[in-house]
Amino acid sequence: MRILVIGSGGREHAMCWKIATSPKCEKLYCAPGNGGISEIAELADIKADDVKGLLDFATAKKIDLTVVGPEVPLAAGIVDIFTEKGLRIFGPAKKMAMLEGSKVFAKELMKRLGVPTADFRVFERSDEAVSYIETRPAPLVVKADGLAAGKGVIICKTKNEARQAVKDILDKRIFGDAGNKVIIEDCLDGEEASIIVISDGKSVIPLASSQDHKRIYDADKGPNTGGMGAYSPAPVVTDALLKKVLDEVIDPVIKGLAREGMVYKGALYAGMMITAQGPRVLEFNVRFGDPETQAILPRLKSDLVEAMERSIDGKLDGYNMEWDPRPCISVVMASGGYPGDYEKGMEISGLEETKKMRDVRVFHAGTKLGQRSKDAGKLFVTSGGRVLNVTALGKDITDAIEHCYEAVKKIQFDGMHYRRDIGHRAIRRT
Repeated sequence: MRILVIGSGGREHAMCWKIATSPKCEKLYCAPGNGGISEIAELADIKADDVKGLLDFATAKKIDLTVVGPEVPLAAGIVDIFTEKGLRIFGPAKKMAMLEGSKVFAKELMKRLGVPTADFRVFERSDEAVSYIETRPAPLVVKADGLAAGKGVIICKTKNEARQAVKDILDKRIFGDAGNKVIIEDCLDGEEASIIVISDGKSVIPLASSQDHKRIYDADKGPNTGGMGAYSPAPVVTDALLKKVLDEVIDPVIKGLAREGMVYKGALYAGMMITAQGPRVLEFNVRFGDPETQAILPRLKSDLVEAMERSIDGKLDGYNMEWDPRPCISVVMASGGYPGDYEKGMEISGLEETKKMRDVRVFHAGTKLGQRSKDAGKLFVTSGGRVLNVTALGKDITDAIEHCYEAVKKIQFDGMHYRRDIGHRAIRRT
């Protein structure tokens, strides 16, 4: 099979790495890819949101399977367009992508279906939103309705912070059109977990559980980011809890969408808060998580391509995935200043040393190839906020963490920043 992966981050590098191991994969492309992905796939200089360019490329190269990594092309309807042209593509159609493309759509769907989530209200005017804030106890969560690169959720400890968040989104337009509406919801207390499944519209198969670390600094302090690290499995997700999430969240959503004429095929990610009252949905994503995927796929023994094909063909019923029992941790190495402004073009050293380590993978996110003499080997430089995902397996979570940070210490670039406590909740639970 000739396979095209769309995207340029650490998630896409992990997906390309796993797909390349499939006996079904004869030729692998990635658009636009990054420096690390260039070592295992042929890159196409086409942006992930250039749907026409991607369609033309897939047609010209006779691509047998397209795998969509990020949410933006899904929300733009790339699956519908490819399908109409007779091209096989893994991911949900445009209507279903609204689960991530519009938090208002997702919350209202959950309310209709009785899916457990935080109480909420939707506003388009800041004065009405501020008036509502006065009636609610802090802390509160203010969310931009649309896609905001993982940064559209603001956790407000005080009413003043909530008022400011509303004005920033609705009046100052810090997220542009993604902030045409805001959701104000009660802040849930508990422990977060990520439940990702693959659906064929009727049946689902869950991936291994994971937990993301959103805040920029240790001890979960500072602003939210796209994710500073993840580990799998998440001890908070017991077998009983997973069954509860599948029965009370995933199954009602898949079946509810089907009743409304929407057959959900692809990956569905439920960001959960495990509260004292039970699991509650924080958000839905319509693709594999980032950086959760980087911690999940190294544990997957089964053929990812086969699972994706079964999703497209409606043949997931009875299919099971096999997992490595060892835990995996992935630490994000970010550019200084992220999630705010940061510099690019910093030379990265130490990557060759990590390749000598057993059960260690470094997935590139914001990198590109730099110029170096022919005899000096490849040069990678930074080109994004999240630069690398340093990933390691271990016999237990403590061993995985130690192994991962041993690899992290071998890598250097100017201004680099990373959290030193990824996996701390798992340590506490075990």
